[in-house]
Amino acid sequence: MIEARHLRVLRAVAATGSFSAAGRELGCTQPAVSQQMKALESSVGTPLLIRTGREMRLTQAGEALVRHAAGIIAGLTAAEEEVAAIAGLRAGRVRLVSFPSGSSALVPTALAALRAAHPGTRVSLEEAEPPRSVEMLREGDCDVALAFRYEGAAGAEEWDDLVVRPLLTDRLVGLVPEGHRLARTESVAIAELAADPWIAGCPRCRGQLVEVCESAGFTPRIDFATDDYPAVVGLVSAGLGVAVLPQLAIECVRPRGARTVAVEPPVRREIVALTLPDLAQVPAVAATLDQLAAAATR
Repeated sequence: MIEARHLRVLRAVAATGSFSAAGRELGCTQPAVSQQMKALESSVGTPLLIRTGREMRLTQAGEALVRHAAGIIAGLTAAEEEVAAIAGLRAGRVRLVSFPSGSSALVPTALAALRAAHPGTRVSLEEAEPPRSVEMLREGDCDVALAFRYEGAAGAEEWDDLVVRPLLTDRLVGLVPEGHRLARTESVAIAELAADPWIAGCPRCRGQLVEVCESAGFTPRIDFATDDYPAVVGLVSAGLGVAVLPQLAIECVRPRGARTVAVEPPVRREIVALTLPDLAQVPAVAATLDQLAAAATR
């Protein structure tokens, strides 16, 4: 019989490449990892790992088992949580992954309300941008992923296997230095910024910026790129360029020395909460999705 704890160890070994590194990740000793791997190989009746120098390499059987492990672990987690709720334990654990502006604008309100309504539910938070956050969900490394995608962008089918909870539509706004020639205008065509240097954001936002600018007839000259929204605001405020930022990010950062302007044509992104179908049935996960949706309306 294959045990879930053995599958977790196998995934850690596959990800880190060694027993010792897997032990550090899992908080156990190298001998304990070795012992559990031997037990798993005994259960399945075939080698799962091959030692190559100081690292471990998966056999074909090991690769197959790792490929199925995320779904198996997610299903077991869903079963354990649902049984616990039915048994009246009124406790739960939710691992939430969010992109930075979602962490600042939506997550605090949602988690405060969740704690007030369900004080026994524990939520951990980690930050990651999509598509990495979506990969973490599929790999079994989180239970809920706060993610976004731009309207009209390719790959709309990328979430077809997930439960998608729409939260809000977030419009991108332009950010220019206070002394900029367009700082006093209410809206600007993005082509009017063609000659300006640009400060770009996360890789997905950067790609979207280039697409929008190229559709307007120019390629932006990106002088700086950073995933940190306060850094973007600081660079714009210092007069080092212009930027487009999600409205959600602007709400969390006071743009001193910079002004926001509406950008035409409008660029919007859909913000959603994602989970796996099995996990959507877990009460703690369902409650987290509900509170995120409520926070998005405030």
